[in-house]
Amino acid sequence: MVDRIAAVDGVQPDFPLLSDPGHRVIDPYGLLNPGDPWGREITHPATFVIDREGIVQWRFVEVDYKVRPTNEDIVEVLKRLR
Repeated sequence: MVDRIAAVDGVQPDFPLLSDPGHRVIDPYGLLNPGDPWGREITHPATFVIDREGIVQWRFVEVDYKVRPTNEDIVEVLKRLR
């Protein structure tokens, strides 16, 4: 996957990517996008804030991959958790 991204973008990502072929994370979090017109198993874009006890305190899941939370949104959530 990293090589494919590098080939398209011309640079390798400098962050880890999650690969979940067995759906150990995708299914419990309800992230599978069943409406992919090409029949691929892709997920909805998602951002989670998980506390030190492993409890999801905030989540942002969106069907449109272009819609993402801002850094400010995430920082606000983190401030509230202190």
